[in-house]
Amino acid sequence: MEIEAALERIKAVVGPRGWIADAAEQEPYLVEARRLWRGATRLIVRPVSTAEAAAVVRICAEAKLPIVPQGGNTGLVGGGVPSEDGNNIVLGVGRMNRIRAIDPVNFTIYGNTRELTLGLEVVLPDGRIWDGLRGLRKDNTGYDLKHLFIGGEGTLGIITAATLKLFPKPRQVETAFLGLARVDDVMTLFAHARAATADQLTAFELIPRAALDLALVHVPGTIDPLAAPYPWYVLLEMSSSQTESGIRGLLERLLEMALEEDMLADAVIAESGSQTRELWKIREAIVEAQLYSGSIKHDVSVPISRVADFIIRATARVTERLPGIRPMAFGHVGDGNIHFNLTQPEGADTAAYLARWQEFNDIVHGVVRELHGSISAEHGVGRLKRDEITHYKSPVEIGLMRAVKRALDPANIMNPGKLVSV
Repeated sequence: MEIEAALERIKAVVGPRGWIADAAEQEPYLVEARRLWRGATRLIVRPVSTAEAAAVVRICAEAKLPIVPQGGNTGLVGGGVPSEDGNNIVLGVGRMNRIRAIDPVNFTIYGNTRELTLGLEVVLPDGRIWDGLRGLRKDNTGYDLKHLFIGGEGTLGIITAATLKLFPKPRQVETAFLGLARVDDVMTLFAHARAATADQLTAFELIPRAALDLALVHVPGTIDPLAAPYPWYVLLEMSSSQTESGIRGLLERLLEMALEEDMLADAVIAESGSQTRELWKIREAIVEAQLYSGSIKHDVSVPISRVADFIIRATARVTERLPGIRPMAFGHVGDGNIHFNLTQPEGADTAAYLARWQEFNDIVHGVVRELHGSISAEHGVGRLKRDEITHYKSPVEIGLMRAVKRALDPANIMNPGKLVSV
């Protein structure tokens, strides 16, 4: 089938509101969020249903026309950006945003996306639809296929629907900002907090003093909540779906114990919604603040028990390589995900510093490897880390990934060039 004929058929499937050919309107779909990658495309397609998406994929399969699936295009590794040659279509799922049903009985509580996903509906590379939306908690009848597609970055199929676990809206929330002297104390306190509060601990965010200082300079409205500075801070949140849950008392007892055992230097508990928002603004301001100071970013994870070890080792190695560099390790202690961002030394030449990106990547990722972690905890692999993951996964793992890709997408039309080479 000729490409132009295929494009006309695709337009007919999705209707006049379902495709974009105008260059100006295409622009937001072609550029990565940090503007590190820019691609081109023959057509942007925005189906409104699974049936439309499947019909588009069938046409592309016949024409051997590559497809770049795209959600919100907020990724930071180039996974959703089309290739520069423009020999593709971008299939955006932004119009497929309907909630099909809510089951308030079959709920659970917080976790990451993979843990919260009970089932998927996926359009496969040949246009068939796999309906795996059953919301079963237990099903030992074969391979758990949904996990092939979660994190697959659109290389195996297009996710068009998902069955997700729910949790009750919290009726009581308590937020505290804690100052600590040592990163080891952070991890000890986390272990105590998790043991004492179980599922009521809903946030445990690590913040270094250097990051708070940067936010105070560059982000208006950022506050310094404690009377004295400390090397490390934790933004801790507890919540409950019960109105009278007693979590305030639980939080106070936890902090008293931590103070008595010299884990904690100081703390403040939010007394109002506005104070809670002020505390959360500190965490949210870190990324914005680093935009002004030249930062080499890393999105890594290690076993929770090795978080402190990772921070200590990685900090020592990068500061040995470049005295004056400002490591800023912040993130989600509860799942071992650390954003280990390296801000340039004060007064350094930004372009020269950023040119050493690969050098510092190798150092940081080397520590991740030693601790059996992952070089991509949240943002995926995309183009940025496609070749690098071969150094962190065994030949057996890479071989299995390629075998799955070849089996499901033998023509390599689904997001080619991303995640794994074939």
